[in-house]
Amino acid sequence: MPSAARKTVPTVAPDQYLQVGGARLRYRDSGTGPALLLLHGWTLDLEMWEPQVGALAGEFRLVRLDRRGHGLSGGSPEVSGDAQDAAALCQHLGLAHVALLGMSQGARGALALAVQDHSLVRALILDGPPALEADGAEEDVPLEEYRRLIRTQGAEAFRRRWQDHPLMQLHSGTAGTRVLLAQMIGRYAGTDLLAASSARPAQPLDPGLVRAPTLIVSGALDLAGRLQSAARLCAQLPHAERALIAGAGHLPNLERAEEYSDLCRSFLRRHLPTHTAS
Repeated sequence: MPSAARKTVPTVAPDQYLQVGGARLRYRDSGTGPALLLLHGWTLDLEMWEPQVGALAGEFRLVRLDRRGHGLSGGSPEVSGDAQDAAALCQHLGLAHVALLGMSQGARGALALAVQDHSLVRALILDGPPALEADGAEEDVPLEEYRRLIRTQGAEAFRRRWQDHPLMQLHSGTAGTRVLLAQMIGRYAGTDLLAASSARPAQPLDPGLVRAPTLIVSGALDLAGRLQSAARLCAQLPHAERALIAGAGHLPNLERAEEYSDLCRSFLRRHLPTHTAS
């Protein structure tokens, strides 16, 4: 379908909140059709998906969650709890079947839920996934350095340093996209970096247990380690396909928003029937 003929839907949706496991989690619910639940990466929040809501909400129901400790959600970031939070939101909204899109650190939670609940998760998109064997920490993120920085110089010093990290670089995009990225990082409180001890490690995941068809997306300019992790994960999943987005780094949904949305739409149309309950 030509881009000009696609139905666009306003992206403005009210913030809603759900109490889960001692944390008040923010979410937004836009559009109609089969449900797609989106999980963002570390230091980001649900607003990173604004381009996809505008492009896809005419055909799919887009449910976006601020992972705990991110954006306007309470609690402390805990990768091991992401799947439970996502499942609780699905139950709250009465979603019997969903597709999941997990970006970067959020891909761990999406993958964990796909392993745990085959009935719920009917399709899976993993964007820029980290190495699973990293036990919940990003192998290419200097967390100990960031912990020292935020404790000695404060949150703003950490944010400035993190914005310079290769994972947060935009190779293209509008001025508005750059403002959006800065705003999201500015909302990140860093409670996990300030915690006296690390959060409990994520449970080991066996990708071979995933039954849902899976699309693994990467920006072609992402870090070499991330590209290797994505390729390795693709080989481990029973029903996986691979896609690279040219000219984009670790944030392809912002850098190449139209191409990214088209890729997701095509995959979901093939694997998420329009009669799926939402």
